[in-house]
Amino acid sequence: MTKSEPWIVGSMNEVLALARSMEMEAISGYAALARRMRDEDQPALAAVFEALVSEEQGHLDNVEKWIGTTNAASAAPPPPPQPMFDDEGAALVAPELLNSYRAFSMAVRNEERAFVFWTYVAAHAPTNEIREAAERMAREELGHVATLRRERRRAFHAIRDRRGDVPALDLAALEQKLADHLANAAGRAPAGGGEQIRDHARKAQQRAAAVAPRDLSKPSPEPDVMARLVPLCEHLLDHYLDLAEHAHDESLRQFAQACAGDLVACLHAVRALPRH
Repeated sequence: MTKSEPWIVGSMNEVLALARSMEMEAISGYAALARRMRDEDQPALAAVFEALVSEEQGHLDNVEKWIGTTNAASAAPPPPPQPMFDDEGAALVAPELLNSYRAFSMAVRNEERAFVFWTYVAAHAPTNEIREAAERMAREELGHVATLRRERRRAFHAIRDRRGDVPALDLAALEQKLADHLANAAGRAPAGGGEQIRDHARKAQQRAAAVAPRDLSKPSPEPDVMARLVPLCEHLLDHYLDLAEHAHDESLRQFAQACAGDLVACLHAVRALPRH
């Protein structure tokens, strides 16, 4: 998705073939990791990856049902501009260096990558039908992100004791702090990438203004989370996903989902920044 010319999915056949291919790739990747953990006598980690296989199989079943309701003919998926599944070295690293938190973190990043991919496909869709299909896939991926991030939080708290109660901080202040981090980070972006980071900073300021008058629950970050860009972005994303899941008001749910979508895209951009 970084080429000068947009990468375009040209038909519904290609949309559905891509969706099926992406889910099958994830199933294959997680199944291989589960087998390796069994072979290495790591049953707890094997169970984590087997749960991820089951989750992805459910996603694939949904895609197959969608294919069954259309008249789309079978098609070979066009190769995406970048890999969609990445085991982040888990197939090679010593099992002792893995844990459930890292496994779920990998899965979260894969789902976030898929969300960004489908929003890109929607943005460059040549027809309304393809755009709507890609937007549907993006919404599904955002739901997968929410599920896996919730599991990752559980894994985190199971592995590490909390360091006491943390006072709640104002959501608008956290968004403004994120905007400040992003403005500072724009200067180290590769050529042509600074404006994208500055755009995410402007969106954070807009969210800060939008949440200020709302009576929203305030997130309680881990100590020092405000001092670093990626952890703060992660924390805010978790908050909006949780808010969307539990909102009783439809307008609030849509607002929280839109904020979460912006933050997934923001994370995707800042993770690509060169490190100091």
